[in-house]
Amino acid sequence: MAAVLLCWATFASAQDWTYRARPGDTLWDLGARYLKANVPWQQLQAHNRISDPYRLAPGLTLRFPIAWLRVQPAPARVVALRGPVQVSDPVNGTRPLQADMLLPIGSQLQTGDDASVTLSFADDSRLQLRENSLLQLDQLSSYGATGMVDTRMRLQRGRSSNQVTPARGPASRYIITAPTATSSVRGTLFRVNAGDEDSAATTEVVEGRVQVGNRAGKRLINAGHATLIPAPDTAPAAARPLLPPPQLMEAQLRLQSLPLLAAWQPMDAARGYRVEVVPAATPDILLFAREVSTPQIRIDNLPPGQLRLLVRAIDADEVEGLDAARDFSVPDGLPAPLTIAPLHGQTVHQLQPRFQWAKVAGATGTVLQIADNADFRNPLLEQQTSTQHLRIGSPLPAGSYFWRLASIDGDSAPGRYGQALPLQLSDAPATTPLDSAKDSKGRLTLRWPADAAAERYRVQVSREADFSRLLLDEHVDTPEVAFKQPWRGGTLHVRVQAIEEDGYAGAFSAPQQIQLRCRLCYGVGAGVLLLLAL
Repeated sequence: MAAVLLCWATFASAQDWTYRARPGDTLWDLGARYLKANVPWQQLQAHNRISDPYRLAPGLTLRFPIAWLRVQPAPARVVALRGPVQVSDPVNGTRPLQADMLLPIGSQLQTGDDASVTLSFADDSRLQLRENSLLQLDQLSSYGATGMVDTRMRLQRGRSSNQVTPARGPASRYIITAPTATSSVRGTLFRVNAGDEDSAATTEVVEGRVQVGNRAGKRLINAGHATLIPAPDTAPAAARPLLPPPQLMEAQLRLQSLPLLAAWQPMDAARGYRVEVVPAATPDILLFAREVSTPQIRIDNLPPGQLRLLVRAIDADEVEGLDAARDFSVPDGLPAPLTIAPLHGQTVHQLQPRFQWAKVAGATGTVLQIADNADFRNPLLEQQTSTQHLRIGSPLPAGSYFWRLASIDGDSAPGRYGQALPLQLSDAPATTPLDSAKDSKGRLTLRWPADAAAERYRVQVSREADFSRLLLDEHVDTPEVAFKQPWRGGTLHVRVQAIEEDGYAGAFSAPQQIQLRCRLCYGVGAGVLLLLAL
């Protein structure tokens, strides 16, 4: 197995760590603080040729051989976790990884299909292990209070992104060994792909420089470039530029409300794109990650806060390019109201429907949006109200729509929108089943199912199919009406209109017919007439 080493790194045992003396320092105090227990302070005195150990001039530079410095374990800490990740070590076996867990030397991490973990090391360097990856922690130690840290890992599968703190001394190391190469740096931002049977391993440098090498050779890779290492006995390929950041399409960006929508100009050299969302203040923590083949994405759920969208192209060799970045804010706010009407998927036989919802504690209002797509690109309507119901201000054409709600808090800030609910608007008259009954006094009673939204009804009866001449035009409070049956038989046409509490009168129901016998011809007969539904 090969390794990528720091271009300036040499054996730590041949180097000294330097310390500048401060007022009040003594050799025995410094020895107790930095040296191994078996190294007496007198050796430090001799190494630095100090004649008077009781007097150290402030500013005097003291040299500490690396081999004399105290070395102690420095476990990695889990600072962020997304999805299923397993950790195993010789002492505790295999178990689910948890946030803030301390990981000793020998720990092995394995991420799932949609999972990632961010580790922090003793010098605050960060490693982000991505989905379907396997990482072994080989060396985690620090040199006492010097600030120097020795961190070494093996990336056996998958990908990692690394933000490395600048080195604080000659013994500082940050090394990642992959099957065909290893990376070790003193302060930079880079990505490592372990490769597999279908693709070569890669090292992609975003900031700083990384020396990549194996037994066949080595190369120094500068920022904005990458190298491919297809095999351990093949030297790293010549550095090649990373693909530039994709150009985000401003007109297609909608980042302030969920679902988040983004699109960018397609790139000829890209076989796909990597999309990530991270906290703006801590971009090494993954909140969302996905690869897409087309230059657009929809993200339905994200935590609230100040976030950053990252988009980069992936070329045919699986090399990831530079990021296009855009900061945005996802509001926390109040929850969306529970909806009452219309019902989920209901067809409403009116073009100016009324919406109703539950009261959210602390909400001063509600905003309603209607769109012709579930992504709510360019909503067709947006209205606010301080009540728990709202009828839209103007009719919409018949067709398919989606609607959603968000609560407004005391600062007039909307919270998250709720689920996009389908809505079908129809300008066709609704079919209202009617029953008719006739009593011994010749009165005809019509009944129909109650409409939950109706406060009263208007009923019209006519011998004409176009209702040009009315036998009855009456408003009633209950879903029935009684009137004297005409003596002459024939066909009666009936329709009903629901009138809601705000005075809005919906469309008349589809006309229905009642066939009557002639009372003069056959006498008055009693019974129930069945309405022939259209």
